[in-house]
Amino acid sequence: MRLILDTHILLWALSDPKRIAKDRLAQIETQANIIHVSSVSIAELMIKASLGKIEVPFDPVEMITTCGFESLDFRSEDALLLKELPFHHRDPFDRMLIAQSMANQYPIISDNRKFSAYDCSVI
Repeated sequence: MRLILDTHILLWALSDPKRIAKDRLAQIETQANIIHVSSVSIAELMIKASLGKIEVPFDPVEMITTCGFESLDFRSEDALLLKELPFHHRDPFDRMLIAQSMANQYPIISDNRKFSAYDCSVI
């Protein structure tokens, strides 16, 4: 199964995996699954780092490769869904991840309860 990590799940996977619920962590660690990290998450990390909201003392692209995750580019086809996506949630990064999940039909691993209001599969 192909899965997308929400940005906070990515950070927890890299720094504090105990924060991830056991069932979600099992999905991430299952060798048969392909774990994607969206370019949206990389953009979110870099913007928050530039604003001083978080520290990112590593190259996230290199770290993704080291962890065996795969990068997933945000495509024009993903962006088209944003026009009709209801505003249950206003965070633009989360909305892009939701649209990407829907467009690719990949479940997203997230603790964000607002994701369940959308027509995407949330683990």
